[in-house]
Amino acid sequence: MAAEEKKGRRTRLDDIAARCGVSISTVSRALAGEKGVRPEIRKLVLETASAVSYALPASVAGKKVMLVASGAAMIDYVRNQFTLYVLEGLNARAAALGIELAMRPIADNGDEARVVAEMRDDPSFGGMLILTVDEEEMLAAAADLGKPVVLVNSDDPYMRLSSVTPCNRSAAFIAAERLIKAGHQRILFMLRPGRRTIERRLEGWRDALQHHGLTADADLVLEVDDWLPELGAEAVTRLVREKGLTFTAILTAGDSLANGAVRGLQAMGYAVPRDISVMGIDDLPQSAFLNPPLSTVHIPMRELGATALDLLRDMMLGLAAPRRRVELACHLVERGSVAAVSRVHVATEDRRAHTTFEDIKLR
Repeated sequence: MAAEEKKGRRTRLDDIAARCGVSISTVSRALAGEKGVRPEIRKLVLETASAVSYALPASVAGKKVMLVASGAAMIDYVRNQFTLYVLEGLNARAAALGIELAMRPIADNGDEARVVAEMRDDPSFGGMLILTVDEEEMLAAAADLGKPVVLVNSDDPYMRLSSVTPCNRSAAFIAAERLIKAGHQRILFMLRPGRRTIERRLEGWRDALQHHGLTADADLVLEVDDWLPELGAEAVTRLVREKGLTFTAILTAGDSLANGAVRGLQAMGYAVPRDISVMGIDDLPQSAFLNPPLSTVHIPMRELGATALDLLRDMMLGLAAPRRRVELACHLVERGSVAAVSRVHVATEDRRAHTTFEDIKLR
């Protein structure tokens, strides 16, 4: 019975991949007519697909995709460039696939309603990408569109929509564990709260501490109102002036805050990493040029955009079901802002500079 069912079931991409001895992604690219597949492999895939009566998908070339970007994403585009690199990956992949991207910034509920209506009513749009949006109203409306939708750098808690994100929780775990293995037990975590992606990074910091038998005390979480480096410097300065140096390392939810933390500590007379270690998450290009160069966790920003468009392409071709949550792996980047804990940390509090934030000049 099982053999009969297997024989009668519809041929899938993995069946063709197994027959051809190539990956599923290679089969997908070959069937879609994309670049980067050797002619002999493309020929083999097409012949195999024909032999097993696989329904060849139509090309997505010439199709339009709406890219909806939140106000937060657009602010970040100008300020910290995370979004810039995601968009670079998206645009490069769209060019390779022959897909036209049409961006629609949204700032409020009215904008959200307008883009949803345009997407629903305009048959030239084959799918939608939604960048850095968490609002339930927008996600619910997108889920009811009846067209393929993929979230980029966000996720749907109810799994109505597919999504592509970095593995934020493991990224923070990797960073915190690096600090713990260097002997740090009191690790301050600095973040701007509000997004689920950042909450995942907070969870990863907690995971690492608990995994090593350390306590994730509430006083080790430092919240700031924005991702600006100067706000990171101000927050660290205020904390140390009010409570003293109660930690030996700082992990931040983004490189920009780590940049600010380093500047704030240095302005108070501390040496990084001799007195305090600092680590970020993102691996923005400018982090390699800080003084000291910032140790961080690399987030595959360009790959986020490219992978999201690949997933949307497969959905537009009817190749991707059910809904899925794709998380991209991240890796540690060792530079010069982390050092092993030394006994000098016990004495550093006596050397703390009594500097007000107004005295700190960020360069």
